[in-house]
Amino acid sequence: MRMNEEGLNRFFGPLEAQIMQIVWNHKESTIRQVQEFLDEELSYTAVMTVMNRLHEKGHLKKKTTGAGRNRLSVFQSVQSKEEFLQEQTKAVTEDLVQEYGELVVNHLFDAVQKADPELLKLLEERLNEWKRDPS
Repeated sequence: MRMNEEGLNRFFGPLEAQIMQIVWNHKESTIRQVQEFLDEELSYTAVMTVMNRLHEKGHLKKKTTGAGRNRLSVFQSVQSKEEFLQEQTKAVTEDLVQEYGELVVNHLFDAVQKADPELLKLLEERLNEWKRDPS
């Protein structure tokens, strides 16, 4: 995770983040389709390389049909964007709490209070739910 970045760039490189957003928006995409949606002028092989790396990292599924010049690879995300963010933020939070415990709780409270008072209400509701049933 890159703490000095924002949004998806915290989890992916800039081009990876753009590609993942395109795939999430379109459910499934070929390399050529992704290349056309990108703002920048990138070569087909550059997009192909990044998409194949995202596949190797387990973020994209790849289905290939045909052979030779008729070969076509269609990519889909393994998870929805919401599932990905849920999994990543949960892992980061659990790691931080496990490693830094009390510091994280104190900073979380301060950050929630600054960001949005409604989040503080949500935190309070979650604590009250836990107090009623801590299992």
